[in-house]
Amino acid sequence: MLPSGRLELIALSGLPIVSPGDDLPVLIARALDRSAVALEPSDVVVVTSKLVSRVEDRFVDLSRVTPSPEGRAIARQVDKDPRLVTLVLRESTQISRKAKGVLIVRHRLGFVSANAGIDQSNSAPASAEQGSGPWVLLLPEAPDASAWRIREGLQQATGVKPAVILSDSFGRPFRTGTVGVAIGIAGLAALNDQRGELDLFGRTLEHTVTALADQIAAAADLVAGQAAERRPVVIVRGLDLPIDEQAGARDLLRDPEQDLYL
Repeated sequence: MLPSGRLELIALSGLPIVSPGDDLPVLIARALDRSAVALEPSDVVVVTSKLVSRVEDRFVDLSRVTPSPEGRAIARQVDKDPRLVTLVLRESTQISRKAKGVLIVRHRLGFVSANAGIDQSNSAPASAEQGSGPWVLLLPEAPDASAWRIREGLQQATGVKPAVILSDSFGRPFRTGTVGVAIGIAGLAALNDQRGELDLFGRTLEHTVTALADQIAAAADLVAGQAAERRPVVIVRGLDLPIDEQAGARDLLRDPEQDLYL
């Protein structure tokens, strides 16, 4: 996957605070021009899910959410805003773990994460009226489809059709801190299956399947930042990846029947 042993991460700067309906591929193309970066067909464009959620108008004003009875009950257990908990339950199919300050669920898309991926940081719309909110952002409705739209739009805007990953930050069982993961994929395989290959000593690999898309998202996360950096798009360059038109983030999901941690 890395024939030269060299990987380049290019964080684009100068993107505006996007609003619902903005043409994200065009904005990315303009940022590429300002950064004097020309897309290459083998590039992977990693876009934070928050950027896509803003464009797709996934804003929710918590002041307009009426807590459900279940939301109120669980909110008391986890010491969270009952309006937020109600939204989490709406976006989820199952509660995995709950404790004071923690609510981990299986999202309707199949991801297991805290608060169903609902984000409260940098989540107010640019047009928010004074006194409205607090605001939160839901994950994109269909992240794989969003990634495909960005990929097709970049081809129209630049003439190049790179692979695209939508990334988000997830925690992990038994590990502290978050890492970037892929929640939407277009144009590259989600997994790198090396089973059947030989190791240095000629032993056949039997279980080696790496989460390729997650690895790329985590690498991009190093330069994208989490606070006020305003670098929500990262070009990952140097990978030699075959195009996979059928793959999606769903390929990264473990079958619930095999999930020992749910």
